[in-house]
Amino acid sequence: MTNTIIWTVVILTVLGLVLSLVLFWIARKFKVEEDPRIDEIEKTLPGANCGGCGFAGCRAFADAAVKAGNLDANYCPVGGAEVMKKVAVILGCEVKETAPMVAVVRCNGTCDARPRINTYQGAQSCKVKAALYGGDTGCLFGCLGCGDCVAACQFGALSMDPVTGLPVVDESKCTACGKCVAACPKRIIELRAKGPRGMREFVSCINKDKGPAAKKACSSACIGCGICEKTCQHGAITVADNVAYIDFAKCKLCRECEALCPTGAIHGVGFPKPLDKEAVKKRVADRKAKAAEAAKAAEAAKAAEPVAVPVQPEVKKEENNG
Repeated sequence: MTNTIIWTVVILTVLGLVLSLVLFWIARKFKVEEDPRIDEIEKTLPGANCGGCGFAGCRAFADAAVKAGNLDANYCPVGGAEVMKKVAVILGCEVKETAPMVAVVRCNGTCDARPRINTYQGAQSCKVKAALYGGDTGCLFGCLGCGDCVAACQFGALSMDPVTGLPVVDESKCTACGKCVAACPKRIIELRAKGPRGMREFVSCINKDKGPAAKKACSSACIGCGICEKTCQHGAITVADNVAYIDFAKCKLCRECEALCPTGAIHGVGFPKPLDKEAVKKRVADRKAKAAEAAKAAEAAKAAEPVAVPVQPEVKKEENNG
């Protein structure tokens, strides 16, 4: 009995050693060499694994950056410019300067602006609500108010305002990861440039209905009147599908569009002083008056110019020798 136990132990020990050697050989034979820079970049990244860069996590981003050899198509919105500079040093390349971004809620349909026409009693999820019907109000484009964006944010940058019923973005916490953008079924949240010293202009509405219908559903809706587009001197505003949009790359922050918007759909954020609408309106009116006077003077000058009469060439008459 004792010998049987001893032989069993010996055999199992030898078998374990053999299998260990086999596994060791297989591991060495099929070992995949990994670039050590992947670990370096992963340690440099914030470690949020939020997916804002377009990859499943920070390690996937690091792997893609190493394989690409540059950062032309890769950017970590959470780490920002400082982190990307460190990553660029590891890769031995340069990184393009990217303007800091922030999430912006493009809906101004507060509880007062959008009259409620029905009551929803289902699951408190914007995704579920959007799949069932248009919402509690007459606006089919606005915020549904269930807070899917708040739940999606990993950084506590979003909260629901109980008074307005709309999400509020805490700029100091927002990393522009884009999770809230993806979570909103109505696509009312957009990533926009923070702007110089945090100043920016945007149209807080995406309602594509025609003016009267949009106004009826929400008193703060963009009605597509085009006043802002005609007023802008920088070509930053376009009106398409009955709603205006401001290109933040072209906007010069003059705030004229905000002052002249008849429904207050255009919002200015981060400006040090409140908007003096009357002063801005006077400035625009004076500019238009001067432009009209200049055009009138140009027409008068053109009318006063002498009209040049073309000179007819002389035709020599042939002598009649007959």
